[in-house]
Amino acid sequence: MPLFAMTFFIVLFIVLMQFLWRYIDDLVGKGLSVGLLAELFFYAAVSMVPMALPLAILLASLMTFGNLGEKSELTAIKAAGVSLVKTMSPLIIFISLVAVGAFFFQNDVLPRAQVKMWTLLFSARQKSPELEIPEGAFYDQIPGWNLYVKSKDKESGQLRGVMIYDVSNGGDNSTILVADSARLSFTADMRYLYLHLWNGEQFENLREQRTSDRNVPFRRETFLDKEVLIPFDANFNRLDEGGMRNQYVGKNMAQLTQTIDSLSVRIDSLGRESAHMFERSMFPVLLSGTSPAYGESPGAVSAPKENAKKADAAKGVRPFDLDSLLASMSQRELDATFNSASQRLRSRKTEIEFRAMQLNDEKARFRRHQIELIKKFTLSVACIIFLFIGAPLGAIIRKGGLGTPLVISVLLFLVYYIIDNTGYKLARDGRWIVWCGMWLSTFILLPLGIFVTYKAMNDSAVFNADLYREWLRRRLGLPESRHVPLKEVIIYDTNPGRGLAMAERLHQLASAWLAAHSPRPSYRRYWQGAYAAAPIDEIGDAADTLVNYLSDSRSAKVIDALNRYPVVRSLWILHPFKSPGVSRALMWFAPLGIIFYLLALPYTRRVYREIRKVFDTDSRLADVLKED
Repeated sequence: MPLFAMTFFIVLFIVLMQFLWRYIDDLVGKGLSVGLLAELFFYAAVSMVPMALPLAILLASLMTFGNLGEKSELTAIKAAGVSLVKTMSPLIIFISLVAVGAFFFQNDVLPRAQVKMWTLLFSARQKSPELEIPEGAFYDQIPGWNLYVKSKDKESGQLRGVMIYDVSNGGDNSTILVADSARLSFTADMRYLYLHLWNGEQFENLREQRTSDRNVPFRRETFLDKEVLIPFDANFNRLDEGGMRNQYVGKNMAQLTQTIDSLSVRIDSLGRESAHMFERSMFPVLLSGTSPAYGESPGAVSAPKENAKKADAAKGVRPFDLDSLLASMSQRELDATFNSASQRLRSRKTEIEFRAMQLNDEKARFRRHQIELIKKFTLSVACIIFLFIGAPLGAIIRKGGLGTPLVISVLLFLVYYIIDNTGYKLARDGRWIVWCGMWLSTFILLPLGIFVTYKAMNDSAVFNADLYREWLRRRLGLPESRHVPLKEVIIYDTNPGRGLAMAERLHQLASAWLAAHSPRPSYRRYWQGAYAAAPIDEIGDAADTLVNYLSDSRSAKVIDALNRYPVVRSLWILHPFKSPGVSRALMWFAPLGIIFYLLALPYTRRVYREIRKVFDTDSRLADVLKED
């Protein structure tokens, strides 16, 4: 519980800082009060809970079981006969309650918090910026006005060298005021700027914007004292929350379901209406080959179509030939006909595009509401999945603290966030089915949770770095040296006679192999299995058995001789294919067979040297054991 609370608030603070940096341009320089900013950050923090909660569960569970594994407490629990799932059962119950609470939070609390947050944020965006006129530069943050101040007296607040451009009535009807000095203040209701000017002139253009006369009259006024009111609302006006409540972010599950049903009916209605429009106005004309008469509906042309064809056929009337009709027209009639047809097509195209845009907008709203409805459940499922990833993963890696668990948690959460965001965008844009895109992260992470839990229950070394290094070393054929230390405390003494017998057997195996093999086998012998795996592995196993038995020896000479034994392993390149038929086929398929042969030659020489070293070391060890 303390780890969960700590990680939750740390993660919540991080995502809240992300929100701050994202919208800082809309908040800075607006003169917003501390209470208003605190209210906005509170609702933003509540809205960020769905992002912080899964990561907090993942990090806390990983740290908890990592600490248990690092202090060997998890080993003691398993030794007492308690399985990992039973150890996790209190956490499973707790996270299940958290998941249920997350659902009600998503359904009841989150919509209200999001309505408050977005309303405050949009209100802050529309608030006028805090008035701070710079020196030597034009200030254009007042709509329709540009102010220039040459210098300012910081003690008295008096402005010097003032130039004002009033373009609120358009650029052609602008007014310019120039004054030696001025003083700026707000009215009592904070809705206007009060500008008191001294010793200046005013230039006003009297031409209206629609006038095209080049002789433009203007008025020039010289004043000693002038007062100007500039509209500038410096108050914070909170927008109505009703509009935001009607959006998908402000609705609970029942409201979303009702809106989805209404939008579904509306989309079907728009689709049927579009289909009827095509049927009435487009297809009958195209299929009949004639245009309806003036005042006649398009559907009336296609209704007697088949009957007219039969009647024409009975009378011997030839089919209507459009090319002949066009050829008989004059150029003026052709231009008029094509212009009329082009105009009708543009009209149809505009209508079709408008209907398609309207239908796409409704479908986008429909998908947004479906996404928000599925989000009510995805958070709860993600909490449970991250528990079954974090707890078994901590039991496997056995690392506590904030180091390794934090790195692993952040990497896993980044993968989850990228997958979830990708699925969300695919569902939002209509490229995937909504439920498929929103549950994409669950479909991917659920098998991972099952796999990690299974491995942790079976004490698998899936995250053991030494295991992977050994596998890589064997696959690459890297040599390995022995490190047998001289033990200070020995429980079981070794028998020199038994060790000597084991050394003599190993000596015989190595001698027989060296007599039958050469460091560079011929091409034919290589493919016929000259360096078969079984004899090489038998020599390597015998050497390992001898070294393991004599590693408890008290003699430094014996330990020194054991360290001289190489580690003999059979490599796949020495016998790439177990099937004799495949080996013979590759032997005759010279290009590929020669490549394998050339690659294997360095390894054949190395194995030959290792077995030769085993043969020589046996003689040295036998002499030492005979002395003992």
